[in-house]
Amino acid sequence: MAINTVEYAKIFQQKLDEQMLAGATSGWMETNAGLVTYNGGDTVRMPKISTSGLGNYDRDNGFVQGSVTLSYDDYKLTQDRGRTFQLDAMDVDESNFVAAAGNVMGEFQRLQVIPEVDAYRYSKLAALATGAGNASAGNALTKDDILDKLDTDILAIQDKVGFDEPLIIMMSAQVRAILNGAKGIDRFLDVTNFQAGSIQTTVKTFNECPIFAIPSARMKTQYVFNDGTTGGQEAGGFKADTSAKDINWIIAAQRAPIAVSKTEKVRIFTPDINQKADAWKLDYRKYHDIWVPDNKLAGVYVNTK
Repeated sequence: MAINTVEYAKIFQQKLDEQMLAGATSGWMETNAGLVTYNGGDTVRMPKISTSGLGNYDRDNGFVQGSVTLSYDDYKLTQDRGRTFQLDAMDVDESNFVAAAGNVMGEFQRLQVIPEVDAYRYSKLAALATGAGNASAGNALTKDDILDKLDTDILAIQDKVGFDEPLIIMMSAQVRAILNGAKGIDRFLDVTNFQAGSIQTTVKTFNECPIFAIPSARMKTQYVFNDGTTGGQEAGGFKADTSAKDINWIIAAQRAPIAVSKTEKVRIFTPDINQKADAWKLDYRKYHDIWVPDNKLAGVYVNTK
């Protein structure tokens, strides 16, 4: 039976992109990339709009002429990551290749790719917020002071972006446990349906801000992303840098972070084509990055230990 590996690759690529959007805790950020143009490769184009402010209306001459500028800036996808896997021909035949390959790639993305992409995004947001002076840090939070500190940080960002801008709270799971134990917390938490694009979930809110609990290992200020060529079978992946700080929470205007994640290439080689081994060969390549436009940087705030 002839194997159409091109069709298989297209199916895998589509399903992996869908899994990425649904599985990443930061997946909602990708819904902000609607106006981003991507034509393959490592560069995307993002529109930038600027307009004149208001002027006085003249009863004789009417309106003062204003100007509007629409331009596109190029942004580079700095995270270019990939892996190749082999499935021995004795273990996988034509009849069960799709199921076996789908399981391998799905587990790889769920256990390795999604946590790494999340970790990169949160560390990048923390760095951008810190660089803009939108950061606070201190001793470990307690159930007695966490409400006041969270409320203070929310007010700090609302004071800059206004009270009508929807905010999202991305909170470390360990800190979320402290919040759950705060005295009188039940009076402050509500439940709501959060929707961004195709992402829909039920979350708790604090001061009308949805709270996303993030695994603590993904909430560090700095990471080392291994090259995957050294260290034996455990090479690759990522780990927290020795100088990394724990992120308690990141508060962001929902429209501020713009994330792009592309499964740029899924290639499949049959055992007859694979010259290295009598095995199916699966190549996976992922481009991704995250940005906050300058005019939206005031809408990102980070709190670290």
